[in-house]
Amino acid sequence: MKVLLIEDSTEIVTTVSLTFKLRWPEAILVSTDKGAEGIEMVESESPDIVILDINLPDMTGFEALEHIRLFSDVPILILTVRDDAVDKVRGLEMGADDYITKPFSPLDLLSRVKAVLRRSGLRHPEEENLPPLAAGKLTINFSTREVLLGDGRVHLTPTEYKVLCSLARNEGRIVTQETLKHQVWGSEARYIHASVLKKYVYQLRSKLGDNTDPPQMLLSERGVGYRFVKPK
Repeated sequence: MKVLLIEDSTEIVTTVSLTFKLRWPEAILVSTDKGAEGIEMVESESPDIVILDINLPDMTGFEALEHIRLFSDVPILILTVRDDAVDKVRGLEMGADDYITKPFSPLDLLSRVKAVLRRSGLRHPEEENLPPLAAGKLTINFSTREVLLGDGRVHLTPTEYKVLCSLARNEGRIVTQETLKHQVWGSEARYIHASVLKKYVYQLRSKLGDNTDPPQMLLSERGVGYRFVKPK
């Protein structure tokens, strides 16, 4: 298991490194203090999880997060002194999987890392055994996390993929907004407004060619939640 730490504080790097060395010795930790280098290391090092600071010398963590999400769905945990609720919501909406504020407990950090890995779409063993789901021209391959529309691959952000899979695994059944938020954002669901879900469903409809009036696949149940149905 490899952890990439993008952090410019040598004290934090030392603390995190010592935490993993003592509590999870088989984990390999690599680090950089620059956002641009961190983006490159996501490709070159293929980490299993990224721990990302917001205040970096060459760019903000939000900018680094945005760049990473253009090509990778690696789980990302934000670690920062910025505890403003607006920053927390912004990070989660941009595709972060969790958000921890400094000062932090090393053991809490470790438990949050493990929780993110457990609930990450990359770490759901029950999904590996699910057969691909075909709905009209759409195919979802749960084991490879590929979403195809016809012969072309649909590029979804990690959060878009989680929303789609949460709905598709409950084909034909209504998934309430609260249930969907907890399945996608876990413990951070309380920070997610219903309008955020609406935005992701809108983005999915656009990418999946379901932006007709009315939609044929991702249906809204007004005031309750959403439902995935196979188009006729």
